[in-house]
Amino acid sequence: MTELITFPVHAVGVRAVVIGGGLAGMLAAAALRGTAGEILVVEPDELPVGPAPRRGLPQAGHVHVLWSGGVRAVESLLPGTTERWLAAGARRIPVPTDVLAYSSQGWLRRWERDTHFVIACGRDLLDAVVRAQVLGGDGAAGRGGAGVTVLERTRAVGLLGCARRVTGVVVRRDDGAEEKIEAELVVDASGRASRSPWFLAGLGAGPVAQRVVDSGLVYASRLFRAPAGIDRFPLVSVSADAHTGRPGRSASLLPVENGQWLVTASGTRGGEPRRDPREFEPFLRGLRHPIIADLISGLEPVGDVAISRSTRNVRRYYEKAGTWPERFVVVGDAVAALNPVYGHGMAVAAQGAAALRGQLLTTGLGDPRFARRVQRDIARHASAAWDLATGQDIFYPGAVGGPPGSVDRLLARYVDRMLRTAAGSFLVTRKFTDVTSLQASRSRLMVPSVVLATALGPRRPPLSGPPLTAEERALLVGGGTRR
Repeated sequence: MTELITFPVHAVGVRAVVIGGGLAGMLAAAALRGTAGEILVVEPDELPVGPAPRRGLPQAGHVHVLWSGGVRAVESLLPGTTERWLAAGARRIPVPTDVLAYSSQGWLRRWERDTHFVIACGRDLLDAVVRAQVLGGDGAAGRGGAGVTVLERTRAVGLLGCARRVTGVVVRRDDGAEEKIEAELVVDASGRASRSPWFLAGLGAGPVAQRVVDSGLVYASRLFRAPAGIDRFPLVSVSADAHTGRPGRSASLLPVENGQWLVTASGTRGGEPRRDPREFEPFLRGLRHPIIADLISGLEPVGDVAISRSTRNVRRYYEKAGTWPERFVVVGDAVAALNPVYGHGMAVAAQGAAALRGQLLTTGLGDPRFARRVQRDIARHASAAWDLATGQDIFYPGAVGGPPGSVDRLLARYVDRMLRTAAGSFLVTRKFTDVTSLQASRSRLMVPSVVLATALGPRRPPLSGPPLTAEERALLVGGGTRR
């Protein structure tokens, strides 16, 4: 029989509980500063010190980028984070200037005018910097400078309260002991494994509608030592074409910290990459363009090939629930778990945390519809990324969540033509990256100037090959110095 302990709210201030100590959870804790005098983060794992692997983040070994829309949200919560990332070895890569992108419609130009940017580094480093910002010092679990305490090896197993209002959480520690933790606000940031739909059902709230779109994507990633003397190199991506009727195979090469290149190959159902390191380069060479295989040929690998299959798109429509309890909010992957190939999950989590902060500042916890307002704001950001991801994934052979309807097909044809136009039009490139950077909704693609430019087509002829600089071309053909 487990021991049940009541953990009452301190009289001196508001207590908030965040379920999950990953990136979304840390950003949610940052959003609560100034509102809650005590912030408890419930985390089933042990958080690492510094940029080290975390058991609850098995996908950390794959390419991650944080788009500028997400960076700005992080900065609004934790000013100075970008400087800390860069000081720790991350790079700020301007888009499209330092991006070699082979889209489904051909090579995109590297316009001299930047539109947006991404932060590029290993996921462990990115998380560690945010964790240190929230918890202080090296990010070790404990009490942070603003009253943030991490309860490690502790799992949320239920909510306290009723269908009208959540009043806390029930947690279970590794030794089996259970505790009731009373709180004025509970935020679920527990990611894909979130149990919120079941917790809410136990209170008589909900129901929560859910949609799954699964292309069967598998990731295979490996680190390589970058060629000597190459201080800066662009982000390289070779995209799949979702409309060929064949499995979609793609890859990205991301320059990361410590003089290394991280390469992630991916394939949808029927075209998956394998863990065998002997098959890694041949898989890359079989893509729509072999540039990434050419770039890594002869480079020294660092470690083995990492595989991940947790790539389903899962959308939970909390904002549409018939009954929603006050003082409960869900953010990050727990709302919209996205296929990582599009690089939007972290940005959506950051924007969701910023939305929580915004409502705390404008209406406060005392507003009787506070939680509902926050959930709708979070849904707005999640929907933009969801549309971008599922609008492609639904077309791959064997995809779960289809078949695509007539509207899906019409939008897909429009996006294809827009990509073709973007290869020769800075205007369309700018508007398209406004959306992919998550700094504008998809409606930006339908404004009259963009529709007209897309209808007229590219103003410049398509590129016959990758837009490389002289230094990059020398490296590609073997002229660069290898380690």
